[in-house]
Amino acid sequence: MKPIQIVAFDLDGTVLDSQKHLSDRNREALSACARRGVYIVPTTGRSASGIIPEIKNIPGIRYAITTNGGTITDLKTGEVLERQTISNTKAIRLMKMISRYHAMYDPYIKGRGISQPRFYDHMEEFGLNAVMQDMVRATRDVVPDILEYVERTGEDVEKINIFLADLKDREPLCRELEQEPDLVITSSLYNNLEINASSATKGRALMWLADYLKIDREATMALGDGGNDLSMIQAAGIGVAMVNGLEEVKAAADFITMSNDEDGVAAAVEKFVLNSKGK
Repeated sequence: MKPIQIVAFDLDGTVLDSQKHLSDRNREALSACARRGVYIVPTTGRSASGIIPEIKNIPGIRYAITTNGGTITDLKTGEVLERQTISNTKAIRLMKMISRYHAMYDPYIKGRGISQPRFYDHMEEFGLNAVMQDMVRATRDVVPDILEYVERTGEDVEKINIFLADLKDREPLCRELEQEPDLVITSSLYNNLEINASSATKGRALMWLADYLKIDREATMALGDGGNDLSMIQAAGIGVAMVNGLEEVKAAADFITMSNDEDGVAAAVEKFVLNSKGK
């Protein structure tokens, strides 16, 4: 095993506990990696603005993979190094399709989620608990009408996030979306779907960043729990799944660590990075 030089970690359900907090042990483990010159890379379905200060303020964090691999950002300079987006016209078509279901949808444009009062003021209707509602309020810009806004700006979309009020809609909506070419559909929560361009995956983005930093695939480590983490678990030199993760993610992993409420990220980092001498 080569010494690990990149640790890519999901946020929700992985490095953050159930209350969306970063534990002292996880913070110290990641900080210790950075002190050794290891790149520690938040790799999330959130936008860059949705990465909480507790994460951004860890000394040594510079790069972030966001919107499920749709964007790779240099947090030090603010420069977007790489983007994979859904075209404006296609995003509008997809949202019109989604609007036929009882669902809340947020397109992500230039690092921000876009919402409207119909969704923003009624999040409990779509199954969002208090913790999730706080996160949404901190990461969304509210406009009167999402579709009108996206049409008017003409901007391409990094991701479309969907929360379903009725879980019976999940399968038929998935089937309809799967008929659209050049998309990847993943999930990070029981009641959500996330739509990206087919080229926007965490695994592809992690490999792009490794190549950019001239680091071998075997020297990368990825930790996650959800369907949107599967590609990076498979791509990394060491793929680590949380015990609270989906069965398909655990089946693909090289190692299963403890849960996000038991400092599972720290346990894996201590095992494979901090206490490992490599070969």
